[in-house]
Amino acid sequence: MTADPRISFEPVSERHYDLLRAWLDRPHWRQWWGDPAAEFGYILDMVEGRDPHARPFIFSVDGAAAGYIQYWLLGPHQTEEWSRDNPWLMEFPGNTVGVDLSIGDEASLSKGYGSLALGAFVRLLREQGHDTIIIDPDPRNLRAVRAYEKAGFVAVPRLKGRYDDVLIMQHALKDSGSPP
Repeated sequence: MTADPRISFEPVSERHYDLLRAWLDRPHWRQWWGDPAAEFGYILDMVEGRDPHARPFIFSVDGAAAGYIQYWLLGPHQTEEWSRDNPWLMEFPGNTVGVDLSIGDEASLSKGYGSLALGAFVRLLREQGHDTIIIDPDPRNLRAVRAYEKAGFVAVPRLKGRYDDVLIMQHALKDSGSPP
């Protein structure tokens, strides 16, 4: 259930596997995600409990599956191994939540579904007590960056421009009055 009745989230289960495999093979996914087989393996790890620090969901708009969204806890990834390739991980409290999202069908891009789903997902995460929520698009993925901005994310000023392959954005609390 979400504050927006058009949006719903369902934990990924075996019944979604064929849909996810098809989405992962689509050009607009392949452009920003890794190898489809490897990425599907990561999702399986989450579903089957081998990665207990992340949760994958299918989001629907008006009852139709529209995309994939997941959240993951930064704390378990704040290790020497992970921070070697992703030093920005150490810039946040361990209880920070990262979010990833992709629209399922290319025909559904630029229709506002990503912003709508992300906004609803952030509200759920806030209701669960998560204060620091980030997302890390490739800065060349301007469509995603714009969608995330519409959902209330802003580039973290102290990290902007420090990394070529990632733009760290944090959800801004509307009542805080200050940038992340």
